Amino acid sequence: MLFAGSLLTAPSAQAEETPPTEAELLAKCDNGTKKCVFHPSGPLVEVAGERRKVGDEAYNCTPRLQRSGITWSDTVEETNSVGTSTTVGAGFGGPLSISITTSFETTWKSAKTESATTFIDVRPYQIGWLERTPDMQKVQGTYELIFEDHFKGHRYWYVPFEATGPLETSSMAQRSRPMTEEEKANHC
Repeated sequence: MLFAGSLLTAPSAQAEETPPTEAELLAKCDNGTKKCVFHPSGPLVEVAGERRKVGDEAYNCTPRLQRSGITWSDTVEETNSVGTSTTVGAGFGGPLSISITTSFETTWKSAKTESATTFIDVRPYQIGWLERTPDMQKVQGTYELIFEDHFKGHRYWYVPFEATGPLETSSMAQRSRPMTEEEKANHC
């Protein structure tokens, strides 16, 4: 956490208080601040999200190639360096996401849910499944908070901030492997 010591005048009794956490400060954005602005340190960067299995597994207990439909739903949420978005008020449409949206003139999403039924081909005596990798956007920068009155001894606070939020796109992959004897006994 950065403090703007050069912008302060005489120390006060409040200055000796325990400094607020980054989450406490960000919760004050548009809720006690005169100004709360995000200053990006670079452009939005697209990154691959965490790859994960979605839907149930499909078991092919036949000696022929089998097509199976897997129904799945997956929600991807924003993460940030301060903590959960609900704790700091950074949910969709909240002051923090609005500030990021304003900085880049593009929508910043805090969550995205995608659902579908995807058909996969599973080879004889194998297990098939789907893996989804959501496309994400990442940003780094600093929130500048200016208070009308002193907050915890200071009028100016700066909070380093990094966030990753979902885009509209993702990639899917089909995976399979041979069943074990135990899996054959349990599912076939």
